Amino acid sequence: MSAAAGGREMVEGGVMDMPSWSNLDTNVKAKRSRAYPGWHMRIGELSERTGVPARMLRYYEEQDLLHPERADNGYRWYGESAVYRVQQIRGLLDSGLTTEIIRGILPFLAEPDGIHLPAACLTAETVGQLRREADRLQQRIDCLTRNRDAIRGYLAAIQAGAAAQPALPQGE
Repeated sequence: MSAAAGGREMVEGGVMDMPSWSNLDTNVKAKRSRAYPGWHMRIGELSERTGVPARMLRYYEEQDLLHPERADNGYRWYGESAVYRVQQIRGLLDSGLTTEIIRGILPFLAEPDGIHLPAACLTAETVGQLRREADRLQQRIDCLTRNRDAIRGYLAAIQAGAAAQPALPQGE
């Protein structure tokens, strides 16, 4: 660099650099990691795009469900596929699966509605876990169905009672 008029410095290619006292940010390029091509999201952006708090994303990593790359400074870098992966994890957790079961089947999920588990990977332990989980989910479904039916019955009774009562004259 060489000094130029007005406190500006010339940099490579003859481009003028802003003076050091300027608070203008002249670097407007999108943030991409040169060390990790294709890995362009930090945890905050992934959180924003998926609606999952950053703290939960770190938990997914601790549970071996999510695998970001790490930059030299320790920052997590995620690829575009992480958005879909987080949505999968969230959906499986919302359906009641444990992180242990999710960890076992996640490598075989290629699309939202299917598990593509090769027969060679289907161990007796995995079969047992999935059967127990299916039974547990069915119990939850049965309980939710009973609760829904009770609420509907309660609403029907209230509505029938309200319709049977005569309306009060206005002003009373």
